[in-house]
Amino acid sequence: MFVTKLKEFGREHGRELVRSMLLPIIAMMVFLGLWSASASQVQTSLGQLPGPAAVYQQASNLVDEHFAERKKEVAFYERQEKRNAKKLEKNPDAEIKIRPYTGKPTFFDQIITSLLTVFTGFFIASLIAIPIGIVTGLSDGLYKAINPIVQLLKPVSPLAWLPIVTMIVSAVYISDDPMFSKSYVTSAITVTLCCMWPTLINTAVGVSSMDRDLINVSKVLRLGWFTNIYKIVLPSSIPMIFTGLRLSLSIGWMVLIAAEMLAQNPGLGKFVWDEFQNGSSNSLGRIIVAVITIGFVGFMLDRTMLMLQHRVSWDKSAVLR
Repeated sequence: MFVTKLKEFGREHGRELVRSMLLPIIAMMVFLGLWSASASQVQTSLGQLPGPAAVYQQASNLVDEHFAERKKEVAFYERQEKRNAKKLEKNPDAEIKIRPYTGKPTFFDQIITSLLTVFTGFFIASLIAIPIGIVTGLSDGLYKAINPIVQLLKPVSPLAWLPIVTMIVSAVYISDDPMFSKSYVTSAITVTLCCMWPTLINTAVGVSSMDRDLINVSKVLRLGWFTNIYKIVLPSSIPMIFTGLRLSLSIGWMVLIAAEMLAQNPGLGKFVWDEFQNGSSNSLGRIIVAVITIGFVGFMLDRTMLMLQHRVSWDKSAVLR
């Protein structure tokens, strides 16, 4: 009996291992094979479409360029320190200056810039959308009033928002020593305008579809408005709120690339645009590296939000979706 159960467990475990690991590996190998075979048949204005090996080579080049740029930065500051040390030897009261390194941002620097920009826009959008969604979900009248505005603005493309945002930022954000560059502010606001709607809609739906028993409990206990929001409304609507947040972050990441291309914010979008304009024989391979990176980062952002939802939500089955 025990041996039979052990065999059944082994077969079930083996099938699960095949489904979770072997099948994705096989699918990836087939994809790479088809890509390699088809790439050699495609000729573009920049040369042959790069296959997996050529793209890997360009990825390695980008890594090497990053470390080479970091070495230049270290050497730049070391030279300054030596010059300042000599100056202080001659005159201890001499005024010394440390000039910032202004080298070209590397591919990894541009990834970090894109992440900072998208999280800025996403954070601002969440601060706006969640409170409005909660208030809207609690009031049928307000929901009917706001819904047409949401449905009107929700499908607007970032390419339509960007010129308006650019002109407003140029007119309002005026400073001799700005904390952030205008391209960064423009890209972040564009992300905010495009990614706030899923969070707002899902929050409103989650709040409005609360169990009536919870509402009755709140009334019986005579909870204050803020206590009701904190103790009843938010815990019960967390799954829907996080669904909206996941959608918003995914949309924000997609929007960001187009916004950076046009606003020239030094992130992944600008990297793709610069390589396209460069037109060298390596540009196509570098663009494909950027495309794969964009997809991978987007996947990791979604998994991170899913893990966070699983941690704070009572709906533990969300991790399986």
